[in-house]
Amino acid sequence: MGEIFAGRYELVDPIGRGGVGAVWRVWDHRRRRYVAAKVLQQRDAHTLLRFVREQALRIDHPHVLAPASWAADDDKVLFTMDLVGGGSFAHLIGDYGPLPPRYVCTLLDQLLAGLAAVHAEGVVHRDIKPANILLESTGTGRPHVRLGDFGIALTKGEPRLTEANYVMGTPGYFAPEQMMGDDPDFPADLFAVGLVTLYLLTGHKPDGEALVKLFEQGVPNAPTDVPEPLWQVIAGLLQPDPENRFRTATGARKALATAIDLLPEADLDDEAIEVFDHLGPLPTGFGPEGPTRPRRRHAKADPPQGNGSAPSGPQSTAETAPPSARPPPPKRTRPSSPPVRRLLPSRPLHSRPCPTPAASPSRRRSPGTTSHRSRRPRPTGPRAPRPRPAALRTPIRPGLLGLPGLRPPKSGTPGPHTPRRP
Repeated sequence: MGEIFAGRYELVDPIGRGGVGAVWRVWDHRRRRYVAAKVLQQRDAHTLLRFVREQALRIDHPHVLAPASWAADDDKVLFTMDLVGGGSFAHLIGDYGPLPPRYVCTLLDQLLAGLAAVHAEGVVHRDIKPANILLESTGTGRPHVRLGDFGIALTKGEPRLTEANYVMGTPGYFAPEQMMGDDPDFPADLFAVGLVTLYLLTGHKPDGEALVKLFEQGVPNAPTDVPEPLWQVIAGLLQPDPENRFRTATGARKALATAIDLLPEADLDDEAIEVFDHLGPLPTGFGPEGPTRPRRRHAKADPPQGNGSAPSGPQSTAETAPPSARPPPPKRTRPSSPPVRRLLPSRPLHSRPCPTPAASPSRRRSPGTTSHRSRRPRPTGPRAPRPRPAALRTPIRPGLLGLPGLRPPKSGTPGPHTPRRP
């Protein structure tokens, strides 16, 4: 069994690495399902602050892979998200190379839809690249894109965690204004989307700086195997000046929908693109329904099947015979035990027998009667003198309280308690 984190998440196996931590496949004991979790060691306060910012994002969209929950335990923190097993755009290009234009349009449309939801929350992603765009394992069916890894994302209006002359992101996917030190904005994400689209169509990483120089001289011609309608959309994403670029992802998506209608029909000879599972089998001790527990050595017998009768199979004649012909069941005898010797007292513990509950007077009293615990009324009038005891009637003899053996001293001789005169 794996390590159980915060009493809920059981780490299964590592499946990748993000910008600020390792990504694990995790079994959620509360939700009873497998999820992905990014785990971070609390060593660097700067990295931890970015981690906290990332887990605070809550964007509910089918094409966005945002954090769902988080937990902390000792020196580790983690947040969970949906488990996506189809790999990334980088895996897809590594398996098939350049992709057909219509298939690329499907991927680009879903990516722009997810990015529009992110921008609607005021968040700039700042790290759009093929490795951060994941795919569900849908086989040969329609692909399903998930935009993830918000490790360096920034909400507009929040303070930056880097210096003014320091650029965050992946080299090769920077917008020209990012290299000049401008504040991150939505058009910078759209420039990175244009570079990713060229990567899917050509099969290799484009040179962003060379493209900027080409676009400064005007819109260049479409590369080989890139249809002209689709190239016009890509050119609108790769404009060096952000004022000439698409301002929103929704606007770029509308232009893409118009371009798809002008594309030629798909070739029947094109190879079918299959998005298969890249996670691999579960390790020992885990199954599709979660952790597998070892069976006990002394397992109980299986319960009877059906309506409580014995399991089907060959039965003895005693079981199949009618009730009148069956032998009587053996009598159950209790195991013999040694006699218990009781020790009784030789004489009663009390000389007076205890009254039975029936003989004891009832403490209930009828209304109007006086309790036996109530005080009696005091008599009014002169009191009679109480007789004095006989011992107090005898006069006290002179001396020391009339004690025997002591006599009063003679006159003229000082006694033991008579002070002498000088």
